[in-house]
Amino acid sequence: METPRVILHLDMDAFFAAVEQRDRPDLKGLPVIVGGSPSSRGVVCAASYEARRFGVRSAMPSRTAGRLCPQGVFLTPRMDRYREESRAIFGLVGASGVEVEQVSVDEAYLDASGLNPASDPEEALVSAVRWARELKALIRSERQLTASIGIASNKLMAKVASDWGKPDGLLLIPNRDRAAFLRPLPARTLHGVGRVTEEVLQKAGVRTVGDIQDYPGDLKALVGAWGPILKSFSMGIDERPLSQDDTIKSISSENTFSKDTADRPVLRSVLREQADELSAKLQRHGISAQTVQVKVRYSDFSTLTRQFSVDEPVAAARDLYRLACWLLARHQLVHRPLRLLGLGVSGLVENRGGQMVFDWKPDTHRLNPTGSTR
Repeated sequence: METPRVILHLDMDAFFAAVEQRDRPDLKGLPVIVGGSPSSRGVVCAASYEARRFGVRSAMPSRTAGRLCPQGVFLTPRMDRYREESRAIFGLVGASGVEVEQVSVDEAYLDASGLNPASDPEEALVSAVRWARELKALIRSERQLTASIGIASNKLMAKVASDWGKPDGLLLIPNRDRAAFLRPLPARTLHGVGRVTEEVLQKAGVRTVGDIQDYPGDLKALVGAWGPILKSFSMGIDERPLSQDDTIKSISSENTFSKDTADRPVLRSVLREQADELSAKLQRHGISAQTVQVKVRYSDFSTLTRQFSVDEPVAAARDLYRLACWLLARHQLVHRPLRLLGLGVSGLVENRGGQMVFDWKPDTHRLNPTGSTR
């Protein structure tokens, strides 16, 4: 008989802000906002639950957060510290022997199917509650942080359960209750329903998961071939396995300017720094990029991206920088001041030996493998 699936979703509570409050006891109980200064054009990376009571949320402009919560304590992100803490936390999780799919610095799916030999699916889920409670206690004891855990028979429902129970929550959703639990929730609760899909569904009068469950027509007419999967998700059915593929798909770097600028020396300096950063990451992982992309955002928040792919992958900072400059010039992206400038690479492949230096002819819009600069 097949072992019943027991999937947990572990999500650290207000992770960045919680780490700051733990490391600085004087911040406990205060509305901590990790991100840019309210006097800058930064964004909120994380907000403590004290700050969330004022309406502060991740990805919100820092200036908006400052207006909503004038007494907020704004802190510059310490990403190295958060990554270090993440390694410690998931080291504790991994030591338990369960299969782990870490999806971000502060959350992961755990497959605990083998922890209990119970053959009954509902019994297997219930048996995981004690283990989850012990894991939460271990994280609190060893790291002085709280985590929320959702338990279900698949990834979709485990994630819904952990979100529902926050903060410091532990929630089990039995198989028999999956469809009923989802029914009143917004359609965007389901995995894969982003802003665009949500708008399409709303235009068709589909606003809740229950509306998807009851939809009389063919969902393919609304969301294409994904329709049957969306229908299954709405019933709480999800066959996705845990993924162990941690391959890097892309790398990028962005700069938001304190004041819109079209100053070429400033933009070139930023691009050089970004190219150096990306090159260091590529070489550290022993990979190169076949596609280079630039991203610009203007004062009205309109955003454009342009990319170019090369036959021979590149990794050297000078090649990334030259390609970025060429893309900006070719598409005339700096025709007005920029609010943001970004550089990214994708199509990543393992290095096969020495890298070829590229240059290009603007009049032909193609790259030539040469060692000289025109």
